[in-house]
Amino acid sequence: MNYFINTANLYKIKEAENLGILDGVNTNTSLIVKEGIIKTNDRYSHYKNICNIISGYLNADVISTDYNDLIKEGEFLSNLDKKIIVKVPLTRDGIKAIKYFSLKKIKTNCTLVFSTGQALLAAKAGANYISIFIGRLYNTNLIKEIKLIYDNYFFKTKILVTSIINTFHIISCAKIGIDIITAPLNEIKLLLNNSLL
Repeated sequence: MNYFINTANLYKIKEAENLGILDGVNTNTSLIVKEGIIKTNDRYSHYKNICNIISGYLNADVISTDYNDLIKEGEFLSNLDKKIIVKVPLTRDGIKAIKYFSLKKIKTNCTLVFSTGQALLAAKAGANYISIFIGRLYNTNLIKEIKLIYDNYFFKTKILVTSIINTFHIISCAKIGIDIITAPLNEIKLLLNNSLL
């Protein structure tokens, strides 16, 4: 199972990278804003800074919503650094954009996946990853169903579970065989605790 830290904070990213267990970084608009980054060019510079720290991948959001702008922004992000995976929302234009990016060999993460049908569409369009929220809903049945469908049809799309809020989620995802989890560094560090002490 791969671990992507869920933050845009450079210090936390460096700390996770130094632990030797980091496979990537998952950002979103709210995490970028939390770091005081508002302007588009500053966001792109921050992505470059993250890519300079990590050896793995960076999930970076597109802000655009219509097809032509999604393509333009996604291509720009992809050209910014080879480590960037373009996060595209599951909408009509988003699915079309994912198909386009797939044909152009641009890595994508389809976000806002809340059902097995949506996960199937994302895989059919050629998404490299899908993001499923676990959070407080804790819906492992949905995750299991999606994994079963992907296994049945040999889809190459990897399942990324996000909004991990405790170590129980991490262990549950590992038992299911999830490809990637995104979690704050604190939750990963809690795995170091020894319950026998």
